[in-house]
This record gives sequence, C-alpha cells and structure tokens, in this order.
Amino acid sequence: MYEAKNFERLLGAEGFSDVLQRNHFVLYEGYVSNANKLSELLKSTETGTPAYNEIKRRFGWEWNGMRLHELYFGNMTKGGSMVDKKTALIKKIEEDFGSFENWEKDFRATSAIRGVGWAILARDTESGRLFNVWANEHDGGHLAGTTIILVMDVFEHAFTLDYGIKRADYISAFWKAIDWSVVNDRFAGK
Repeated sequence: MYEAKNFERLLGAEGFSDVLQRNHFVLYEGYVSNANKLSELLKSTETGTPAYNEIKRRFGWEWNGMRLHELYFGNMTKGGSMVDKKTALIKKIEEDFGSFENWEKDFRATSAIRGVGWAILARDTESGRLFNVWANEHDGGHLAGTTIILVMDVFEHAFTLDYGIKRADYISAFWKAIDWSVVNDRFAGK
C-alpha cells in the first residue's frame, strides 16, 4: 500500500495560497487512495473480464496522478532556489536547446498550451537528450523510455483558485518556486 507524502512544507509559498495548496494536497491524496484501492481490486478480479480491463486502465490514471503530483510538489520549495549555471543539467540544457533562455522559453510555452495536462522536462534514458513534453491528462503523452526531471501541473486545479484564467501568472509563480537542487539531483539520477 502506498502512503500519501506530506507536502505541507509548501504552505506559505509565494504565489500559492494555502487554500489552493491544501485543496491540491487533498486531490493528490485521492490519487494515492484510488491507486491503493485499484491495486487491491486487481488482485481479486478475474482477468480478461470487462471489469478487470477497466480497473487496469483506471489504475494507470490514478498511479500517474499520484506520481506526477509527488514529482510536482517535490520539485517545488518555498522561495524557490537559484539556478546554478555550472551544473551538468544546465550544461545539457544549453547543449540541447542552444541556451538556458531558449529552454525556459520553450518550457513556458509548453506550459501555456491550451488544455489540461502537465509540462515535463524529460530525459531520454538511451540518448540522454532532453525534451520539453506536453502530457495530456495523466496517462497520455509521456515519452516512453524517459525520466522526468522537472514537472509542472497545468490542470486548472493547480492555479484557478488563485489566478483564475491567468495561467501565465501561475507559470511565473511556479518558476519562482522551483527547487533546482531537486531538479539537478533528478538529472544526476539521485
């Protein structure tokens, strides 16, 4: 069984009201709860049946909702942190995107795509190449064989309470809350 992680350390973060954060934590806890329930149901449901097939499909949705939220909250911190331009991650970003600024512009543009989903900086585990990816929902749009380095939730629940339809303002607030030490550790495989 999976246990929800506590992300209350993010309460009081600039640009994110505590009401928004607490609502978001409850939503995440629902994914954890449902991933557990479906995992148990899969053990007792006859394979090859419509019920089994639907539970199996739904499990991917709940699992990814759980993990993506953990990665999202995990790559944020109150006050954010400074980007160290000398890290291996930044050097790789500059290699793959031409400059950090080019990458940031592309990541922000990816985050601003109309619709709900996730903006993800992912690394191909085979070639090492970095991609900014739009993932629809939780279970569609992920690049197979990649590792998530940075993720931003761009479902409305992540920002509308504080920003209404001003997604660009939320993107700026998220940018100021990134914990670059966590992002660097993910890139390093820690």
